[in-house]
Amino acid sequence: MRTEQLEYIAAVTRLGSLRRAAEELRLSQPALSETVRNLERELGVDLLDRKRSGSTMSAQGRELLPHIVSVLEALDRLRSAAGEQHRISRMVRVGTVNAATVPLLVPVVRDFRATHPVTQVEVVGAQQTEIQRALAEGGFDLGLVNHLDGDDVPAGLETSRLLRGRPVVCMHPDSPLASRPAVTADELLGEPLVAMRSGYVMHRFVHRLLAGRVPAFSYSTDGAEMGKLMVAEGLGVTVLPDFSVIGDPLERLGRITHRPLADDSTRVLLMLQRRKGDSVPQAAQDLHQGFVDRARELNRLRSLAGAGPTAAPGT
Repeated sequence: MRTEQLEYIAAVTRLGSLRRAAEELRLSQPALSETVRNLERELGVDLLDRKRSGSTMSAQGRELLPHIVSVLEALDRLRSAAGEQHRISRMVRVGTVNAATVPLLVPVVRDFRATHPVTQVEVVGAQQTEIQRALAEGGFDLGLVNHLDGDDVPAGLETSRLLRGRPVVCMHPDSPLASRPAVTADELLGEPLVAMRSGYVMHRFVHRLLAGRVPAFSYSTDGAEMGKLMVAEGLGVTVLPDFSVIGDPLERLGRITHRPLADDSTRVLLMLQRRKGDSVPQAAQDLHQGFVDRARELNRLRSLAGAGPTAAPGT
């Protein structure tokens, strides 16, 4: 039995198919399939269900997976203890709704790379439902999602609250709304609105805020980062969580600013999620802790700046 055989099986499980595992491992599919067959013959069990539509992990394979992961983690600990400088690279996949990407995600990934130089981090932008489905299926190790107060949290996911903020109107500093201490829903209706597409939490919030009324003109986009760029170019205004705007490079450069919504007490939570009950690779655990530590620091800075109530990181 060879270490790479176990790593290949773990990749098939994480990615959900033999084809995707072969692509990530940069192997031909026949070569990967033959390696897995050799391991199956040695163990005496079928690890994969092979169908015309593709190959996926069998029930027997899923039962053996925790033992496979334990062996791989034990090998990593051994390499670390021996001071090995050329450890096998691992990949941690993070799904994000693209809110708080700059103030939170980028510094965490930068610090993580300094301590895990051979571990790849893949950041994938997606909608909340897509992220949670991929977490449940093993496609993502971690997920950053937004919740409005009162939203249900999927039972199969472990959730840590990172940031707690409020929706604000993000605008160009030259916008007439920038002279207001707060922006009303009626004033928002009179401006070109950069709206998030259906499926995003902020789309649902704005629809509720405007009570079904339609703004004078609107754009539709995926994610906060593109929304902020459009605002910086003077195309309109958008509604985002304050933690997605405060500290953003565009705000620091004076390209965007923000104002609170009048008569609105809604809170938005940025959550970090992962699947419950899994044997989590050490790299994913370390990245998870990096998010929690960075959020704690952001909350401390917000508190000192008087930015309003925040939620300390916690499960």
